[in-house]
Amino acid sequence: MKQQNSLSMKKNILFGCLLLISTVGFNQSVNDFPYKNPTLSPDERAKDLLSRLSLEDKIPQLMAVWSGHPNKFDDAFFADTAKARKVLGHSILSVQPFFADIKTTVKSRNLIQKYLREQTKWGIPTIFVDEGQHGAMKPEATSFPMAIGLACSWDTDLFEQVYTTVAHELRSRGTTHVLSPVIDVCRDPRWGRVEETYGEDPYLNSCYAIAAVRGLQGTSNGSVAPDHVAATLKHFCGHGQPEGGNNQAPANYSERTLREFHFPPFKAVIDSAKPVSIMPSYNEIDGKPSHNNDWLLKTVLRNEWGYKGMLVSDYNAIDELYEKHLVAKDMKDAACKAFNTGVQFEFPVPRGYLYLPELVKEGKVKMADIDSAVYLALRLKFQLGLFENPYTDVDNAIKVSKDEEARALALKAARESIVLLKNENNLLPLAKDKYKKIAVVGPCVNHVFTGGYSGEPYQKVTILEGIKHKVGSNTKVVYALGCKIVDSASTSYENWKTDAIKLANRAENLQLIKQAVAVAKDAEVIVVAIGETEQLCREAWSKEHHGDDITLDLLGEQEELVKAMVATGKPVIVYLMNGRPLSINYIAKKVPAILEGWYMGQETGTAAADILFGDVNPSGKLTITIPKSVGQLPMYYNHKPSAQFNDYVSETAQPLYKFGYGLSYTSFSYSNLKLSSDKINADGTVTASVDVTNTGKVKGDEIVQLYIHQKVASVTRPVMELKGFQRINLAAGETKTVNFTIDKSKLSFWDYNMKYTVEPGEFEIMIGKSSGEYIQKILTVE
Repeated sequence: MKQQNSLSMKKNILFGCLLLISTVGFNQSVNDFPYKNPTLSPDERAKDLLSRLSLEDKIPQLMAVWSGHPNKFDDAFFADTAKARKVLGHSILSVQPFFADIKTTVKSRNLIQKYLREQTKWGIPTIFVDEGQHGAMKPEATSFPMAIGLACSWDTDLFEQVYTTVAHELRSRGTTHVLSPVIDVCRDPRWGRVEETYGEDPYLNSCYAIAAVRGLQGTSNGSVAPDHVAATLKHFCGHGQPEGGNNQAPANYSERTLREFHFPPFKAVIDSAKPVSIMPSYNEIDGKPSHNNDWLLKTVLRNEWGYKGMLVSDYNAIDELYEKHLVAKDMKDAACKAFNTGVQFEFPVPRGYLYLPELVKEGKVKMADIDSAVYLALRLKFQLGLFENPYTDVDNAIKVSKDEEARALALKAARESIVLLKNENNLLPLAKDKYKKIAVVGPCVNHVFTGGYSGEPYQKVTILEGIKHKVGSNTKVVYALGCKIVDSASTSYENWKTDAIKLANRAENLQLIKQAVAVAKDAEVIVVAIGETEQLCREAWSKEHHGDDITLDLLGEQEELVKAMVATGKPVIVYLMNGRPLSINYIAKKVPAILEGWYMGQETGTAAADILFGDVNPSGKLTITIPKSVGQLPMYYNHKPSAQFNDYVSETAQPLYKFGYGLSYTSFSYSNLKLSSDKINADGTVTASVDVTNTGKVKGDEIVQLYIHQKVASVTRPVMELKGFQRINLAAGETKTVNFTIDKSKLSFWDYNMKYTVEPGEFEIMIGKSSGEYIQKILTVE
């Protein structure tokens, strides 16, 4: 966090003066105004209140404050009346996240609302903002699998349930607005925020994003249901494919690339779930930073797509227009450009938009645009019921946080999301009564890393704990650290937040490997858990806070640890705990069984043990390609025909593991692929059906995937595109027929003249287990 300089001190004085002015003329008769009447609609009430506000009253509704930057909202804060008035004035749009337990959170929020309700001119409550990408980013909150892991479930119903639970936990603490979900399509795994995404595919991301917003908001019409929260789509747009994999770097891609790969999830959610707000991205597109890109925010988002919700800035992104991008001469100029481009609300603290009154008076910002933005803020507050009941009950918040159904859902999510990458000679599942001694080794065995933007749950189950509980007293479980990844590991939140990264000492790690060999040499089977911590894969938000990387290899001596375990001659199982795809070439070649666990949340150990010992049949499938090396990048399954065409001198052009890939303890066969018609017109519909049979000996879930490719088109097309999927359960020997409806929504693309249309021609209809294993038929569109 940057130190305050003299300019920022002047801004704070300006903000304080602005808010003090807005409190003058307090009048008890406001209770008689129509906006105080709960029988009127939120629209009517917002319009009435807006008509009564001065410019000085309105501007604070476009800005936020951030606890700890520099204010803590406790009893001492409110005992200082002058300080409270300087910071909060008559109102503020929102209070940004702070990491505190339930009791502290509820108390401070109730104090804020009490002050705003009883001590200010208009009694306008505030909105409390939090993060919730895979659980509430709070202590005492349920921790679900990180987004890139949860996505491997291919289960949209599960997604909606998870985000519904996140919404309930947050709303019970007073949160009414979340800066989630992250729906960026990630096409560069070097990027530290890959863990926050749902993967590389626009169609799959669209399905997940719709489910997430429906879960958070509780509706599909843009309103926020009781016990739910307003959602924010982020980051619009191109953020998931930054130059060099470097966070906030340019995304200077063609309009075609943006429309085909990066835009679809945003448009899909706007059409189907109507998010309350959208956050532009930090990056530039074609030389225009997203916070100053009128084509992006006005031409496309507002005019073409008809989005009518709120546009909120990313943290300090308005500052960056002049501090980093150099497209504004100073903060005032940056504010003018951002607001006139369409960015209506400034997060996380008042800086640039403190200049809005001046800009209005100078004729550089229209009062009508100020009113439109303030109206959206006021209407949301009325819709949320905050004028009638802004307070939160601490006992209810604690009760909600301890809901056993939430913990059960976290376990279900982890079980569905773990991906079996390799199972040579059916080493897995392990028989519980077969082994007398199991060695559990590695830096991720006795620590649960949950990923960035994590809260801290009441309890976390390590892999060591999960295995010990699973096998009971009949099997001896021995443990060795094996090596360290970083010099110190704390809670996931602290790992993610701290600036310093100090990799572990090599000499110490080599000694730990020797100790691990001594521990494991008498075991009958070895489980090795390796990967990353939140320090190594995370959002890089400053020169001091790194998160992106130039390698996808395991860091430190982890591969050497695996080699030492393999050298014992005992069967070895590797469990990966990580935020980005890892190029595990040696492990893929030499280790007989591999589980990709990503960050599985608080129930990591239980879910891992359930799968290791066969109580749960693994069913997760990858939503992002795993390359053999960083030198193959960019690498994604839906590439153009001339990409990945030639092999390299030292390696093939094929990935280590393909998109959609994942094994099971049973086997599935696909047959009898049929089209209800071999020919349709551009507006026609056809049903593709396929028989899927469980040819193994145990029941299991299969994720049936539909891909489409137009053989010849006016412009180059991806070699295949995901256009449908179904998760089905099959008993041993059972066959089910799976149907997909194919219409113009699955056949259209941006043609030579950038018209979204269906071109006549032949289409390959591919249905199978992954992007690399399928059967196909030809559909002709006339």
